[in-house]
Amino acid sequence: MESPSFDFSSLRELRKRSGLTIEEVSTRSGVSAAVISKLERNQSSAELETLYRLARVFGMTAGDLLSLAEAPFAQRAEESSHSVGGFSFREVNYSSVRVLHCTASAGDSISRPEIHQDDNELCWVLKGSLMLRLPREEITLTQGESLQFDAILEHTYAALTDCECIILHLRKNNRY
Repeated sequence: MESPSFDFSSLRELRKRSGLTIEEVSTRSGVSAAVISKLERNQSSAELETLYRLARVFGMTAGDLLSLAEAPFAQRAEESSHSVGGFSFREVNYSSVRVLHCTASAGDSISRPEIHQDDNELCWVLKGSLMLRLPREEITLTQGESLQFDAILEHTYAALTDCECIILHLRKNNRY
């Protein structure tokens, strides 16, 4: 099995975005400037303790930093489509977000939408109007309005007029 390849040049980007020099990161982390410089140029690999110390400087976990170094800089996804309750969906999925573009005709409704992970959900109405029913409230959204809520709550979408919207399912990190 091939060992994973890590690209720590992202460490340089984090450092620059934070407005820090290598020396400042070294002082804050306790990791030598030489080690940081070699990591940023992908000339060495990092021990777990080193990753932990560096990640803390940027308000991250060691796992976040390692994931950033392991992940490609861009991800590509293919669209899929489906229909439920009169709503037609086109969607793309990534590890941290699911993006749905939907259209519906007046009177179409989705009760008990497909099971969600423990996500935040955001609905942005591009055209028309729809009603969103949550456990203790009903909210009408019209063109240009959006709403974010906890997707684990029971919710229903009802098209009040012909409408088009974008729905995002945003993965929650470290909920508890």
